[in-house]
Amino acid sequence: MSLKLTVRNRAVLQVAMAFVFLIIPLTGWEVVSARENIPVHSSTNGLQGCDTLRCGSFSVLTYNIAGLPEIISSAKTKRASSIARIGRLINQFDVVNVQEDFNYNKYLYHSGNSHSFRTKTKGKVPFGDGLNTLSHYPVHQTVRIPWSHCTGADCLTPKGFTYSRLQIAKDQFIDLYNVHTNAYNHPSAAAARRENIRQLSAFIEKKSANQAVIIMGDLNAHYDFHLDNLPELLSKNNLKDAWLELGRQKLPVVTTRLPDDRILQVNNQTESIDKILYRSNDQVKLLVSDYQVQHQLFKNESDIPLSDHHPVGIVFSWQLLGSSAYENGLTALK
Repeated sequence: MSLKLTVRNRAVLQVAMAFVFLIIPLTGWEVVSARENIPVHSSTNGLQGCDTLRCGSFSVLTYNIAGLPEIISSAKTKRASSIARIGRLINQFDVVNVQEDFNYNKYLYHSGNSHSFRTKTKGKVPFGDGLNTLSHYPVHQTVRIPWSHCTGADCLTPKGFTYSRLQIAKDQFIDLYNVHTNAYNHPSAAAARRENIRQLSAFIEKKSANQAVIIMGDLNAHYDFHLDNLPELLSKNNLKDAWLELGRQKLPVVTTRLPDDRILQVNNQTESIDKILYRSNDQVKLLVSDYQVQHQLFKNESDIPLSDHHPVGIVFSWQLLGSSAYENGLTALK
């Protein structure tokens, strides 16, 4: 059977899910209004010889928040109150990519979150992709791209990735991706995920050619699993992995052993499926520091994790290279 999901079949699956969740409205919640001023952080974490007009830093976080309807969620805590708490806790991070932001987006956005820029949610199950970005920096041109291949329950929503332009300074932009690939590790699921990675890679090659790039999300993949193809994504797009750069320095040995599915057991030394990838270009130099799997911050009063994932964060330091402004500006997608 082909792994490629036709538009007609995807529509049939989504309509079926709609009947299951009849109480789910078709529209999401609005973004907050834009802010003109761009934050300035003076810490440069290893970048030398520049002032705050030409260098700075910002913190990022990627977090699968387990926003499926509570009746089918694998998270252990109440979803509405947990996601409201997540919305407040992520305020301390400058740029946050969330995945599985489906049925509780209003709690994430409207229970004390202070990010000035938030993407408009695509909606609840089965209409939304669960991908949103919350940022203290301006976010432009968000485009949502569904996967061409999927298996099982992953076909019940238009999962995929988003492309945006993150403005870090006047006329200075980084291409920002939020990604959630096909889940599970059986052969057909992994085959679909490999196609997801190839689809993402092809998009980056075309739309982000010569641009600085940050990719954050739940990639559901491991470097050491023989059915995954993450090294292909890195090599074809000249990307670095923050976890590898700040820890192992080299790829794990590939094995046929199934990856450990105890997602909440990961730490700074072990590989997480929630990843942060990046690259510099000839205009913007990026360095990373302070890689953290956030075990302690995102828990409730009973010390239970607020999701079925721990979020992963780092600090990016940036420096402008050369004397000219970033010429590409807001390049429109064609």
